[in-house]
Amino acid sequence: MSELYPLKFEPILKEKIWGGDALVRDYGKNGYNIKNVGESWELSGISGDLSIIRNGFLAGNNIEEIIEVYMGDITGEAVYEKFGNEFPLLIKLIEAKDVLSIQVHPGNDLAKKRHNAYGKTEMWYILQSEKNAKIYAGFSKPVTRELYINSLNNSSIQNILNIERPEPGDTFFIPAGTVHAIGSGIVLAEIQQTSDVTYRIYDWGRKNEKGESRELHTDLALDAIDFKSPVRNKIRKEVNANRPVNLVNCEFFYTNIINFNKQIERDYNLIDSFVVYICTEGQFSIRCDERSETVSKGETILLPALIREVILQPEPDASLLEIYINTGAN
Repeated sequence: MSELYPLKFEPILKEKIWGGDALVRDYGKNGYNIKNVGESWELSGISGDLSIIRNGFLAGNNIEEIIEVYMGDITGEAVYEKFGNEFPLLIKLIEAKDVLSIQVHPGNDLAKKRHNAYGKTEMWYILQSEKNAKIYAGFSKPVTRELYINSLNNSSIQNILNIERPEPGDTFFIPAGTVHAIGSGIVLAEIQQTSDVTYRIYDWGRKNEKGESRELHTDLALDAIDFKSPVRNKIRKEVNANRPVNLVNCEFFYTNIINFNKQIERDYNLIDSFVVYICTEGQFSIRCDERSETVSKGETILLPALIREVILQPEPDASLLEIYINTGAN
């Protein structure tokens, strides 16, 4: 029997000018004295924001400390060889009560050169969406640098962006270099590379309580933007009960959605990676090595790579995102 077990972590809550109260109200996050919770960092290897384990005998240790001790038994041998003690994904829940800034993230090469960091490719899974909510992702037509700069200078950049109408269950894949923004009235799960490098392009003329505008990164963003043909990146998959349906398969993460109303078994003997579950609806229990752990709506749990087989039991039904590193991807 392995001494490792499914790991839960203390959420790291982030106050944001565009945040609200849905993560506290609907997803069990304790807001304490935070007024507008915009993000709950569910699992983070970001320096200064390392996730702390909150269950079992490893409680109180952070993610970096346990990887240092258990190495590939936590992350998988191939993952550990590539990333060392750094956990390679950042998992968040986000509420946009107001629209986020229009922004872009650099890819690996540019981020390493400028910041000695990883780039940021990400995906969003829509949990809640108000009527008429918008996702801005990519350009609506091929755009030149000159057209982009002109639209930025006259505050009309939103007019050249691809706008989608999100619904719960939609997925958006946002490769590094894609100009994007989350519109108001949306709650989503975000899966991304371990990176906190964001170039803010346009902030809707918004000011904080002190009357100050947030910093823009106009010049930095220019070299990070992918001006190639527009990307239609809304993904809508038909989900059948009690079996995984793939949403995103990229070199940085592999994400399935599983809706289930009966016990299912998951076998990870053919992957060399940890697995993360995000419970998006309902509640379920994980059984492995005669242990059991309950996961409720809004909770995220890490299955160490050493654990190869688990039984998932819905109580009475549940939906989850299943995430791991596809170590065979190019």
